[in-house]
Amino acid sequence: MAVLPVLSLAVSFLLTLLFLLSFWRKQKKYQFLPPGPAPLPILGTPKYIGDRAGCKYFPELRQKYGPIFTVWKLTDPVVVLCGYEVVKDALLNHGEEFSGRPFSPVIDLYSEGYSFPSIDGERWRQLRRFTITSLRNFGMGKMSMEKLVLEESETLIGAVALLGGKPFNPLNLLGCAVGNITSSALLGEHFHYKDPKLQDLILTTRRFIFNTHSPLHELGNTFPMLLNVPILKEKIFKESSLLKSFVQKYIEQHRGSLNPNSPRDFIDYFLVKIKQEETSSGNNFSETSLLMTLIALLAAGTETTTTTLNFSLFLISNYPDVQVKVQQEIDEVIGSQRRPGIMDRAQLPYTNAVIHEAQRVLDLAPLAHYHAVTKETHFRGYTIPKGTTVIPFISSVLSDPSQWETPKDFNPGHFLDDKGQFRQKAAFMAFSAGKRICAGENLARMELFLLFSALLQKFSFTLPPGTERQDCQKIKQNKFQTLFFSQVCAEPRPVSSTA
Repeated sequence: MAVLPVLSLAVSFLLTLLFLLSFWRKQKKYQFLPPGPAPLPILGTPKYIGDRAGCKYFPELRQKYGPIFTVWKLTDPVVVLCGYEVVKDALLNHGEEFSGRPFSPVIDLYSEGYSFPSIDGERWRQLRRFTITSLRNFGMGKMSMEKLVLEESETLIGAVALLGGKPFNPLNLLGCAVGNITSSALLGEHFHYKDPKLQDLILTTRRFIFNTHSPLHELGNTFPMLLNVPILKEKIFKESSLLKSFVQKYIEQHRGSLNPNSPRDFIDYFLVKIKQEETSSGNNFSETSLLMTLIALLAAGTETTTTTLNFSLFLISNYPDVQVKVQQEIDEVIGSQRRPGIMDRAQLPYTNAVIHEAQRVLDLAPLAHYHAVTKETHFRGYTIPKGTTVIPFISSVLSDPSQWETPKDFNPGHFLDDKGQFRQKAAFMAFSAGKRICAGENLARMELFLLFSALLQKFSFTLPPGTERQDCQKIKQNKFQTLFFSQVCAEPRPVSSTA
């Protein structure tokens, strides 16, 4: 009988020894990480984990620990990079090392390992290279895509004119315009603004994006075993399942009508590539990767551009002097007989500066997509183990006082030189930077310039009667309200002479 207590004691001692050994090895592995708040056993630093928590607390952690610090997601470190110099050094000077993505159990499960923003390695390189090339071949950055956006701007202008100057929330009309552009390029279909399919696309992509930042989504990533609970799994994947169903119908339609010699849109290009690569070793082109690439491009390409335009219109409604200068520039250079084209951008420096400054102030993706180091990385005196999650705090770049003269203000002069000409700013990282920069950056820039300048050429935007103007800081404090519930009035402008 005495053997059992002795055996139990020996097992307990062995387990304790193994735990201590594991803990020692882990601490040794992490001993050269950047400083940060002390983690709680097992729990880490839950106060500082999550998108909202990061935006709220990272500035004060930066003040305490410097531009590079570590927070903890349970027992795993998360390194945060702050300020232009540090973020630039990581994403540009050490681009390969910081080009990875952390593993996301939720995304990996619903995408079968093919989520375009989250994949890594050779699969990511192949799909990204093909996506950018295909969109460029279809017309991204070329005349055909410009023509598509210009035609859509006419439809948008007509829809705004029908409102007769009454207060309205621009979000839906802008979503229709941007959704049509994206749908035409990717799916090969253009919709009437009241078409239920277009409204479904806009609403489904918006909900999909919201869901990826929801507490439920984060819970599934933190505790993957919960994804085995049917009710919880259904709730987490509800929006992605709806978007999958929407896109899958278009893939099936294209498969039945495909002409390999005359691809009509992105789906056709991808289906042709699937056929070409079906016997290749290490083939990453399949209907699954097509489906997930389309979902990523639709969601990001529709919602981000829409919300940026919506924010920009509300912002200039609060800064009428800025709006007048934009309109004067458009009148002098273009007049009102034709719509601004992409070639006019160089002759509209102030308009271009206002668009960039609105993006800077909006700070739409303050934490960007999380990165991960692809190998053990020695960076600015610290050692970051392979696979460690890294957050480039883009918000700290877009508000870095060393790069912006008045970072808290809406100041288009940030993007103008002494002669009033547009100047590129390296600290403008609204699309991120380096190897993981947004794949749709060129299309987004084109859409923002052409749609914004066309609207300002035709209308003057004001706040509804009785609404007080807000300064930049107040608008940023109420950013969610501004993005989704703000109202403006659009008054037709008098016709000016041809420039």
